[in-house]
Amino acid sequence: MATTQQVPKDFDPETADNLEDIEKQFAVKVVQHMQTYWSILERVKGSSLRLTKYDDDIYEHLKRDFPEFDPAETIDEDKMKSKEGKERWRNFMMVYEKKIDDYNFGTMLRSNPKWEYGQEETIFVPRMQFYAIEIARNRLGLNDWIYEQAQKEKAEAAKSSS
Repeated sequence: MATTQQVPKDFDPETADNLEDIEKQFAVKVVQHMQTYWSILERVKGSSLRLTKYDDDIYEHLKRDFPEFDPAETIDEDKMKSKEGKERWRNFMMVYEKKIDDYNFGTMLRSNPKWEYGQEETIFVPRMQFYAIEIARNRLGLNDWIYEQAQKEKAEAAKSSS
């Protein structure tokens, strides 16, 4: 994983040169992460995938701190980003500040594991939130359909080309 770079103390993002270029680079990185994750899910069943070396701890921590969370359901973005929701997630994420690189880097998360990435189907979240939710989805096999669909399409393509 990439290491996080420190921002200079006197850095002012509002007056920074090339702010538009920085925003574009950030957007590219977010989209690349989204595409890479989808590509991995097409090649490996989510239920057998490890996203970090702390997956077991993260999954148990999520179940302990968010017992009401159902990974199969559509995420209520308003509830997640409410004052109380933000506080709960901040407390959860800070445990991983020194363990997970880029733990708070912005990442796209599908609102529901049954959906593909799309403009209306995604939420912008910190990477640690993405890890927690996707680890839970993977453990429950909720992302396995992506692999199965990709394998079916691959078999059909091979069949039609022969």
